[in-house]
Amino acid sequence: ELPPKVKNILLLDSEGKRVAAKYYTDDWPTNTAKQAFERTVFTKTQKTNARTEVEVIALENNIIVYKFVQDLHFFVTGGEEENELILASVLEGLFDAVNLLLRGNVDKREALDNLDLIFLCFDEIIDGGIVLETDANVIAAKAGINSADPNAPLSEQTISQAFATAREHFARSLLK
Repeated sequence: ELPPKVKNILLLDSEGKRVAAKYYTDDWPTNTAKQAFERTVFTKTQKTNARTEVEVIALENNIIVYKFVQDLHFFVTGGEEENELILASVLEGLFDAVNLLLRGNVDKREALDNLDLIFLCFDEIIDGGIVLETDANVIAAKAGINSADPNAPLSEQTISQAFATAREHFARSLLK
């Protein structure tokens, strides 16, 4: 049995414009093809109310799971043979990790200000289309640690970053 594969992760704004996207297959070989797919996905889903539950749609031989928050639309695409529950767990993991890293302020402005963290989340969840991790706490911790400025004041760090910093200082004090 092949491991579950994700074809892309899309983060679009409330007008269907790309905020962040990562493609893992050659199904959309050009940027034009990617943009056309993103427009189609947005158009087909914008009338739904995916604010409480993850919704599922079949489109062009793909299964797409999606969820909206404020002015952001999160999408995860898999092939029609993929298990939608696995795709949904990828989406929930991404959604919850972004929510943790943005401290609950999940909107377009915060997302654009923290694109590096969002792309780190993508990388912690998926590698070459293969699902690595769906636990939001693990994803957020790894993405946060990868991007953490060790010299940032503690008030600007996430809890996991603060613990990592504290551990480092403690370890250093033991070595003195």
